[in-house]
Amino acid sequence: ADAHLRGTRFGIGVDPADGLLRQGAEGYQLTWMDAKVDGWVVTPRRGKTVEINALWYNALCALSGWETELGDADRARAFADEASRVRAAFNRRFWNESAGHLFDVVDGPDGDDAACRPNQLFAISLPHPVLEESRWRPVLEVVREKLLTPVGLRSLSPDHPDYKSRYFGDLRTRDGAYHQGTVWGWLIGPWVDAWLTVHPEDRAGARRYLEGVVAHLPEFGVGSIAEIFDAEPPYTPRGCVAQAWSVAEALRCWVKTGEESG
Repeated sequence: ADAHLRGTRFGIGVDPADGLLRQGAEGYQLTWMDAKVDGWVVTPRRGKTVEINALWYNALCALSGWETELGDADRARAFADEASRVRAAFNRRFWNESAGHLFDVVDGPDGDDAACRPNQLFAISLPHPVLEESRWRPVLEVVREKLLTPVGLRSLSPDHPDYKSRYFGDLRTRDGAYHQGTVWGWLIGPWVDAWLTVHPEDRAGARRYLEGVVAHLPEFGVGSIAEIFDAEPPYTPRGCVAQAWSVAEALRCWVKTGEESG
């Protein structure tokens, strides 16, 4: 955390003007949307990315709590103050009023990126939601309308000009679609978390969002969950036949939505 506050490699560091975490260096892809082929960075996302800043806020909140437990009041207060600054700036900078959802990146090389992507869910789904509560439902509704499928979330809204409906073809074509529409199974986890943040009593409703993943178990890598899927019906499974983070998120959410979970 101290290194991030000071600044470190690849342009990673806190912007002293607003407290938000920025990143990016030419030729690198530093977020989880990391496809690169023949020197082409498909989704560079340089600037201040929405999920990284949601995670940064949670890290600061956690650190403040841990420092309190360790008895270092000054450090605890410093991290808490930094978290408050991030939260204020996040809600000021990332809310896209005209679209009713969050920008994917702000202060990028070409300005703010209004692409509708699943990354915005982390502003709601994490233990410390950085997004103010009045905006939770609008974001959830946009994600449900544009990104949700029975087997995960699309990585880009179909109304975006760069949207690709199928992960198919040679390596360059596949990598060009990898995070440009392709459905990722692991993203059902943040969706379920966000749903329960907005609807905390609706575990049964949240469990229903796992039905498509369960139905997929015998169709590709028997008894497991694929890495990715095409973005349109029939949502053909692609990539790895058994992907650890797809499996882990489905299992975590299955337990979380169980009748005896609390």
